[in-house]
Amino acid sequence: MRPRIAVIGERTASADNYERARAAGHLIAQRGAMVVCGGLGGVMEAACRGCMEAGGISIGILPGDSAGEANPYVTVPIVTGMGEARNAIVVRSSQVVLAIGGSFGTLSEIALALCFGIPVIGLQTWTFAQAAGSGGVPLEPDRVQRAADVTAAIELAWQHVRDHEQASST
Repeated sequence: MRPRIAVIGERTASADNYERARAAGHLIAQRGAMVVCGGLGGVMEAACRGCMEAGGISIGILPGDSAGEANPYVTVPIVTGMGEARNAIVVRSSQVVLAIGGSFGTLSEIALALCFGIPVIGLQTWTFAQAAGSGGVPLEPDRVQRAADVTAAIELAWQHVRDHEQASST
């Protein structure tokens, strides 16, 4: 089975985040993995576009009732009719999550991934830590791994994919 890497982020992406996501999709496809995303615009569209340009497969987990709402670069549209609740499917369908930018939907996907024990790599995305305990020390540090650029993010993602495959084979 091909590895599955989710690319999540804002629906209305900045030009920089669009290019980051496009490059990420391209690199993911070059390594033989599939892109999993929410199937709409912005970062999702860019990741699917980069994936398609590299000859890869992208899976769009759509919030609505029609495959027609998918961006034009989605290879496999999955219609859920679940609205934002489909975020759990995006995350559960992936071995690692790459968050690029993002709004509140991205934040929910990051939180779900961390709850499910799925690694999250961040590029220009949310930073958070659990509230400070006594003495002002955070109870839990930010568990999102930070990458300096797209290439570093894909290297981290690929290491998680290899770790996941090794754990699954034992």
